[in-house]
Amino acid sequence: MADKKKKNLTPAQQKYQGLQQKHELKRPVLKNCIKAFWVGGLICTIGQAVTYFYIYFFNFTEQTAGNPTVATMVFFSMLLTGFGIYDHLGQYAGAGSAVPVTGFGNAVISAAIEHRTEGFVLGVGGNMFKLAGAVILFGVFSAFVVALIKTILIQWGVL
Repeated sequence: MADKKKKNLTPAQQKYQGLQQKHELKRPVLKNCIKAFWVGGLICTIGQAVTYFYIYFFNFTEQTAGNPTVATMVFFSMLLTGFGIYDHLGQYAGAGSAVPVTGFGNAVISAAIEHRTEGFVLGVGGNMFKLAGAVILFGVFSAFVVALIKTILIQWGVL
């Protein structure tokens, strides 16, 4: 298909296409993957340290320490976004900073910061959950469906 399109181009268009391919920057895919891997891993390591902190100092169990850990990590990412640090981290690491739960906090607070000049209610409140609202909606709905299926299976004696 690409060859067929190339044949229909005029000589000037083919020359331009060749020139464009010659000057096109090559993306360092492997380097970007390594950066994303180690930054995402570092974020997860910090999250594990926060979990151990809650277990050791506040007598949480491994099962119950997850909720305060997630809240703490989201808070950290919102704080770092507010100071402009998380944006630099995101530019450096790409998906490595967006995939962990900290990316959710960054998405929420970035929209709030961007629209703060429009006021607290219409600006911050109205735009804060534009991106994150879908994540929250699908997360809550999925949890409801799974809980409903589990309840039905328990009632039938399968679980």
